[in-house]
Amino acid sequence: MNDHSELLSRTLAVLYPFILIIGIYLTLNGHLSPGGGFQGGAVIAAIFISKYLVLPIHDTHLDGIQFTEKITLIFILLIPIFFLYLGLNAVYPMFNTIYLIGLNALISLKVACGLTIIFFRFVFYEAR
Repeated sequence: MNDHSELLSRTLAVLYPFILIIGIYLTLNGHLSPGGGFQGGAVIAAIFISKYLVLPIHDTHLDGIQFTEKITLIFILLIPIFFLYLGLNAVYPMFNTIYLIGLNALISLKVACGLTIIFFRFVFYEAR
């Protein structure tokens, strides 16, 4: 007997692209409106979490997600140092928007990876 609902699986399969678009929208418009990296990352992580809740298959490779999270953290630390050290914010004010959008995207990726790792660690290693 199947433990998952076919209706729920098909509905969420249709909704995944829209949820992803909302997460990207929140991330890219975070410098103009409420939202940003954390909220966008949480919405994007919800895609991975809901995928597992609907169809619990252990096909997620946490090593790749952890590596992505670590690299993202390095960029989150280095880009502001580079940006401020070179004085790009004072010399070229138009780079401020690009800087904010870029950091929102990095924070979104970091949050999405982090929440996904937390969820799957509990599922894979704590649920016995």
